[in-house]
Amino acid sequence: MKKILFLFPYPSGTAGSQRFRFEQYLDFLREKGFQITLKPFLDEKTWQILYKRGHTLQKVWGILRGFIRRLWLLWQIPRYDYVFVHREATPLGFPLVEWIISKVFRKKMIFDFDDAIWLPNTSEVNKMIAWLKFHQKTALICAWAYKISAGNRFLAEYAQKFNPNVFINPTTIDTENWHNPYRFQVKKKHLPVIGWTGTHSTIQYLEPLLPVLAKIAKQKAFLFLVISDKPPNFQISNLEYISWQKETEIQDLMLLDIGIMPLVDDEWARGKCGFKALQYMALEIVPVISPVGVNTEIVQNGYNGFLCQCEQEWEQTLLLLLENTELRKNVGKNARITILERYSVVANQKNFEQFFD
Repeated sequence: MKKILFLFPYPSGTAGSQRFRFEQYLDFLREKGFQITLKPFLDEKTWQILYKRGHTLQKVWGILRGFIRRLWLLWQIPRYDYVFVHREATPLGFPLVEWIISKVFRKKMIFDFDDAIWLPNTSEVNKMIAWLKFHQKTALICAWAYKISAGNRFLAEYAQKFNPNVFINPTTIDTENWHNPYRFQVKKKHLPVIGWTGTHSTIQYLEPLLPVLAKIAKQKAFLFLVISDKPPNFQISNLEYISWQKETEIQDLMLLDIGIMPLVDDEWARGKCGFKALQYMALEIVPVISPVGVNTEIVQNGYNGFLCQCEQEWEQTLLLLLENTELRKNVGKNARITILERYSVVANQKNFEQFFD
């Protein structure tokens, strides 16, 4: 029985990147005969306070504990056949753990990433330690890896500069047990709902669209629903906010009739894997998104969603969808078919299994 060690930043079942990049394949790998060991860097206690203000000493101690666990784990590396590293083994400094795995123990290391993590992307939360991040590590880990799992073509092209063994492994959706609109009951709102879901770190992408939403509201009544870990720092008359909770994630998303994903066309955005769009589409919610990066591969304009670049396109498309229930229904059906065929866990299982052959 071959053994796989998974190294990743946060406790299992918490961060979306982990849940949808590899955690939902674990049962499939076990059925194939692999023995799985999961080792997050942060423990549950540190994760609970990580993005809260204050708690500085507890955060520092939690990160130190993570480094201690990683160093202790190195003695166990020889027992594994594969080591799957999601994003990074440690969050700060030189990638020593990855170097030891690859160069000292000569293990088959699979490196998985779903963002342009070689670019500095400093938020208010992490700006105090940004200088310790050592963004050059991405190139080094790519060079040392046995195989690379890249979330989209843009990321794959970066990785291929350092390693020829690069495979596009899209972020995928569990369309049977989780993102399945036929498994969950929800009471729809009395007005059509345009909505957005995401974290506090990406909510700024909504701001350029606010004047458009305000203009549309003067022509057609609708609710604007934001589902996030923190309330938005803006106010518009028809805004509703729901605090994101894993337990109610699907029911909350199913309140949406139209899901939006505006982006700025820069390198960081081109590294994104279209996850918001994939979530909307799996639940038969019409995606209206910016034509940036992988979004143009996921959505065929007018068939399974809409691509909008300028304010006029956003306004016209959203008004059209608000006024046409049948169009929303048809496009939503096509959107789910796309996910089932190309971006579901079932459709991608063989692709994922190839990292361990």
